[in-house]
Amino acid sequence: MKLFAKSFLVFSIFLLFACQNQKSFIVEQTYQEPQDPTPSQSKNWSAVSRGLQASITTTDIRFVRSEVPEVEQQNSWTGTAWKGERISLQLVLWSSDSITKVNTKIIDFKSDSGHKLPSTAAKINFVKYVITDEFAAGCGYRKPEDFASSLAADILEPVNSYSIKGQEARPIWITIDIPENAVAGSYNSVFTLNIEGQEKKQFNLNIKVVDKVLPAATNWKFHLDLWQNPYAVSRFHDVKPWSPEHIALLKPIMKRLADAGQKVITVSLNKRPWGGQTFDQFEAMIEWKKKKNGTWQYDYSIFDTWVQLMMDLGVKNQISCYSMVPWGNEFYYFDEKENKEIKIKAVPGTKEYEDLWIPFLEQFKAHLEQKGWNKITRIAMDERGPEEMKAMLQLLNKYAPEFGVSFADNHKSYKLYPNDLKDMSVAFGHPMDAVDLEQRRANEYISTHYVCCSDSFPNTFTFSPPAEGVFIGWYTMAANFDGFLRWAYNSWTEKPLDDSRFRAWPAGDTYIVYPDNRTSIRFETLREGIQDAEKIRILREDLLRDNRLDDLHLLNQIVAQFNITAKPENLKSMLKEAKKALNVLAEK
Repeated sequence: MKLFAKSFLVFSIFLLFACQNQKSFIVEQTYQEPQDPTPSQSKNWSAVSRGLQASITTTDIRFVRSEVPEVEQQNSWTGTAWKGERISLQLVLWSSDSITKVNTKIIDFKSDSGHKLPSTAAKINFVKYVITDEFAAGCGYRKPEDFASSLAADILEPVNSYSIKGQEARPIWITIDIPENAVAGSYNSVFTLNIEGQEKKQFNLNIKVVDKVLPAATNWKFHLDLWQNPYAVSRFHDVKPWSPEHIALLKPIMKRLADAGQKVITVSLNKRPWGGQTFDQFEAMIEWKKKKNGTWQYDYSIFDTWVQLMMDLGVKNQISCYSMVPWGNEFYYFDEKENKEIKIKAVPGTKEYEDLWIPFLEQFKAHLEQKGWNKITRIAMDERGPEEMKAMLQLLNKYAPEFGVSFADNHKSYKLYPNDLKDMSVAFGHPMDAVDLEQRRANEYISTHYVCCSDSFPNTFTFSPPAEGVFIGWYTMAANFDGFLRWAYNSWTEKPLDDSRFRAWPAGDTYIVYPDNRTSIRFETLREGIQDAEKIRILREDLLRDNRLDDLHLLNQIVAQFNITAKPENLKSMLKEAKKALNVLAEK
């Protein structure tokens, strides 16, 4: 009987420890990834040692899920950052075995002098895969079966634990936000992988904090304009547009954009300003109603809610209103007399166009003055022809000249209307003349560049190399632009977590972040390049102020090498060396 009791006690203790061990490997819930449309046929998994393998690696690689990572084993990482900067690192995990449960932990970064960067400054993400395709010919309606498809490592899932399947590569992406009040110095931490049924793996992390401050993103001068689509959020989450549930879902994903330095609020004045270009069409944020007596009434409730939401998050430099020249020149309003929605075609310069827009401009201007937003509002257009632009401008300048125009331009229209385009973005590969850029800057006008589906380099497709996002920031400074525009921040596909392909564009063209406020490799590297641009601007000002003209000349030479429109073979090493030189100059 005693022997039985003793055996039972031992067995109970074993169960207790087993349960505790099991609990420590509970994997956080996440969604199921899509199947790989073209898994690798490589047979080299048999050469991989048993158990989970892991290594620190570069952020320049998008790992293929079905292939063994070709990396040299690395157990330590060193990064350099300014105060207020975000820095990223990547690890990759792989296993030839069956499912292995993993959880992660990172401890505080500590310096020899006793200062600390809290572990909460680090955000751990397991990288997930989405279906992508290829650039091919760029723009043009596509049948998915006619283009090579694959899985792209892009979605950053903010979980600390995961189940790693056999014969699969699984990256981990870590972002570390250095506090603005951090003390300069060298900080060390340890990142730990606890592995079910296997000895834990540890990696040493070191951050050198430079005694320079990158201010909060709302104070960055870089003019970032990624067009937002709030209607995609309501559709994906199946909530009523502009309901409290919708607003609650919008706030975190738009805060992420604000924290990247976004300066512009995207507004749809009328329904479908870009036609049916997106899966989720843009509805009118202002309700247009023609009364029975022929007068017009406008409801600004949604417009006011949206603009105020974005301003509260820190996006407050500009309101871009689309559009007085929509694609197809089609407009929508509710006709009270006929008790239905009316669609009309009104071409700039016609009586129908004037009858539609003159009363609107007069009332809209009064509303904006009341809100205090009239000086930051722009009437926005996207790649419209010179004749339509000319007629529209004549009307706008007569009835609301204070607005000015925001224009994505592929016609060199800035030469036709030098005093009207207060915010103008030119297509990449068609740089502005230096004299025009300087004149616009003297007038305090904004000049940016944009990329779209026709640009194989640089871009932010789901298959684009991560370094291209960083390059965009360096090119912006090298080409003397004020910032960057991209037409779609979150115009999601039908199933954005599964498939980033959509109609007429290379995969990922319509969005750069994912539902439930998930960021991406693409977004983080684009943000990294914007940070670099801000650091260049700050350093230029400091070197000029301190009369360090030789260092200023060196910095300008480093930046100038990125004023290119064709992709160099050594882009990754160019960026690595330029970043290193930038920080060396900052430390002198």
